[in-house]
Amino acid sequence: MTSKAPQSNSGQLAESALADALAQPDQRRRALLKTLGQGAALSLIGSAASLAPWQSARAQSATRKLRIGYQKYGNLILLKGRGTLEKRLGSLGATVEWLEFPAGPQLMEGLNAGAVDIGSVGETPPVFAQAAGVDFVYVANEPAAPAGEAIVVPHDSSLQHVSQLKGRKVALNKGSNVHFLLLRALEKAGLKYSDIQPIYLTPSDGRAAFTQGSIDAWVIWDPFLAAVQHQANARVLVDGTGLVDNLEFFVAARSYATAHADLLHALIDELASSDAWGRAHQSEVSSILAAQTGLDLATVQLSVQRTSFGVTPISDATLAYQQQIADAFYQVKLIPKSLTLRGTRWAG
Repeated sequence: MTSKAPQSNSGQLAESALADALAQPDQRRRALLKTLGQGAALSLIGSAASLAPWQSARAQSATRKLRIGYQKYGNLILLKGRGTLEKRLGSLGATVEWLEFPAGPQLMEGLNAGAVDIGSVGETPPVFAQAAGVDFVYVANEPAAPAGEAIVVPHDSSLQHVSQLKGRKVALNKGSNVHFLLLRALEKAGLKYSDIQPIYLTPSDGRAAFTQGSIDAWVIWDPFLAAVQHQANARVLVDGTGLVDNLEFFVAARSYATAHADLLHALIDELASSDAWGRAHQSEVSSILAAQTGLDLATVQLSVQRTSFGVTPISDATLAYQQQIADAFYQVKLIPKSLTLRGTRWAG
């Protein structure tokens, strides 16, 4: 299953991102074009001259904008589907731009490149991003949803326990939330990370490899997890229960959070209202998410059962949990340096 941005959002991202990229230092420009994709990058560069008048007009009529990065699933999609944020920000003289990314690591690249102001990611992408020097702050998080990610195998696989993954090909999106789940599951089973053959694939490529039988196991999150369970009869070897929290974080570029605190407060307020509504109306939530994602209703209903609602500020305990993840990844050399999370929480 491939996660693609709606055409209108893609066009907005392309034009806005090109204008920003042309003004950035080479390193950030390369990161941004990588996020957009090679084909889109070449097309944009080729049309740069024709966009010059548009850039000038854009500068003259600029209004405040909140560019939100989201993924195929999550509480932001529910907010997007309900349309309440646009009205709230409109009263503050600001507009909203929704930009879809295939996974958290790619979203963090967009944040680093200046194409996104705030976005939702799992536990692990911020750790990898901080290790790479990305300047961001943790703004808020949704409650734990450990059953929303799992290690799955084909229904007829001989594998019954995580300990049997030794020497096996295990696919995952490098740096995504499931990376910590895999680490913890292996540790509990008495295995080291070096005991398996990690295959780093995006969710769409991971699904293809899984259904074609070219990997032994796949570590994946909802709604991709629900989809492969419902559509391909995948069997859960282990989920995150008792191993990880599987938190959804809202992270923002530090400079944007400092300059536009009122817009971020408005976003979190609307998320809180949307979450409260979602807890009480899960049937309607499933319908909205199915329409927003293009997934079948049965798949969405399965994933909604494992979704958490109730956005909260970053607590000391949550920051300590993230520190635990950072320490674990440094210990196995998945990140190049030791990290401290002091100073990464938004003061608001």
